[in-house]
Amino acid sequence: MTFTKYGLAGVAAITLLACENTQIAETPVKTPVAVQELTKDDKFTYANYDEVRMTHLDLDLDVDFDRKVLDGTATIDFVKIKGDAKELVLDTKDLTLKSIEIREKDEWVPATYALSDPDPMMGTKLTILLLDDADQIRIAYETSPTAEGLQWLSPEQTAGKTHPYLFSQGQAINARTMAPVQDTPAVRITYSAKLRTPPELVALMSADQDPYTPRDGEYEFDMPQPVPAYLLAFAVGDIDFKPINDHIGVYAEEYILNAATEEFSETPMMEEANERLYGPYLWGRYDLIVLPPSFPFGGMENPRLSFLTPTLVAGDKSLTNVVAHELAHSWSGNLVTNSSWRDAWLNEGFTSYVENRVMEDLYGEDRAVMEQALDMEGLKRAISEAERPELTHLKLPDDLTHPDEAFTLVSYIKGANFLFFLEDRFGRDKFDPFLKKYFDTYAFKSVTTEDFIKFLHDELHVDNPDALTRAELDAWVYGPGLPETARKPISNAFEKVSEHQAAWLAGEVTAAEIPTDNWSTHEWLHFINSLPEGLTEAQFAELDSTYSLTGTQNAESAFAWYMQAIKGGYAPADASLDNFLMTVGRGKFIYRLYQALKDNGREDWGAEIYARARPGYHPIAQRRIDNIFAEE
Repeated sequence: MTFTKYGLAGVAAITLLACENTQIAETPVKTPVAVQELTKDDKFTYANYDEVRMTHLDLDLDVDFDRKVLDGTATIDFVKIKGDAKELVLDTKDLTLKSIEIREKDEWVPATYALSDPDPMMGTKLTILLLDDADQIRIAYETSPTAEGLQWLSPEQTAGKTHPYLFSQGQAINARTMAPVQDTPAVRITYSAKLRTPPELVALMSADQDPYTPRDGEYEFDMPQPVPAYLLAFAVGDIDFKPINDHIGVYAEEYILNAATEEFSETPMMEEANERLYGPYLWGRYDLIVLPPSFPFGGMENPRLSFLTPTLVAGDKSLTNVVAHELAHSWSGNLVTNSSWRDAWLNEGFTSYVENRVMEDLYGEDRAVMEQALDMEGLKRAISEAERPELTHLKLPDDLTHPDEAFTLVSYIKGANFLFFLEDRFGRDKFDPFLKKYFDTYAFKSVTTEDFIKFLHDELHVDNPDALTRAELDAWVYGPGLPETARKPISNAFEKVSEHQAAWLAGEVTAAEIPTDNWSTHEWLHFINSLPEGLTEAQFAELDSTYSLTGTQNAESAFAWYMQAIKGGYAPADASLDNFLMTVGRGKFIYRLYQALKDNGREDWGAEIYARARPGYHPIAQRRIDNIFAEE
């Protein structure tokens, strides 16, 4: 390893705070970073966070749309966990490093550092030699135009067609493509930032910000609560704002702002339900941003500013459980975080559980049970499609090849159902206070599955020893598939839908005679998803002509219908399916649609659509779909 020296002029230092966590007032207050004792068990980071740990990141960046790069400096505060530590190791990927300086005794001096050979997934290890009394590093750098964590959209790729757009996606290990960091959920940092943009654009980050800040080309941000690097987020574009209440609002391009604000108008009720169940919201404001269609996820829980796909704006609030999910991450995931992606269920399973409890609180048990039943159908499919049994454990194996393997319905829905199981065994009267205490105890910390199991034992199981056995717990956490002790959610509404479907399939009623007037999106999804194989062309056509399923604007229903059309060879849906794949970038839909085309003898047509659609997809989606069409 060859070490090099570079120099750079100084900037003001940021003071490290290392003490216990504090509650967050409505006015942003810096939450001191508790220097947690951690065992290094995250294989997807180069960082030596068990020896030296980042505590604060200060960014000073130009947003250069012409070159499609972020260009500037990252100033890093750090603390030695081991007093004799000699180097700080950071994660980088596709960053051009211009210079690195180290601060000792209020003086900036050129640092000695080394870069490893790049790894296609992990990026490049950056090792910086430390001076005895050093407390800060400053790195001048720029990102790559092809950084996987950043998508640069041309004006033509936006709704307004006039201005470009930038947005980020840090999870799971793409923060390192935006800045040099210790890119692991085990490490929490506070951050501040200054972004310079074209003056006609608005810059936003997952941080404290004024929604009414003037468009002047300079924007400053502060994130006073410590978060893992994957929650570092940017959005820059021709973005407007509309409030829902005094601390919740919606950012979006003008074309969708009013519709999105109306669609998400019940977000304050969701916040109140979360607080009733699990304690106060500790992040100040909570805003939502509707991103361009190429955003590859339903939502991303970036603190204070959830990123959302426009496919949620259905016009009837039927898909707002995703908003409930992202808001719930303010307790499970952002407040208490899995320490490695092997423990992803601690983020996503907990959040899916909290989401369902909130939906029940607001909209009643029937809706909550319908969502549980739909989720269970998806989980069973995911388990059956898993490449190996170990990937259906909650505690994922240590030989994961990529952290994306952690983000399946196993982590989300098996994780949620484990908590439903615990709720059923201990009773809500005991489980709800337990979960609230868990969030309070581990607030602004990162935890492992084993931390949770110990907390469960100490706080709940000791006093209720007959509620579950160790064998049952192990079957959920360390065993494959779905345990026999799982809930079997039965929706009365779905049973009625199934009865009507059976009558239609038997020819006893026409499609028009099925009483669908009051069906929810959930009932429609159950009807479409449960259609049997072997439907005739005439049956497809009857459903389609009666209910206009081809081309429906409800993205969930459209996806379900196109999946059936692909499997059933229903050609009249092809043009609308083509348009859907060209205009929707949400991975939940497009990954399975392309896979279905490949699996049903239409690989050439799918590849042709993908060739046209690929430039508009996010780099994360491109990588996933490239693998679908890769030669085997």
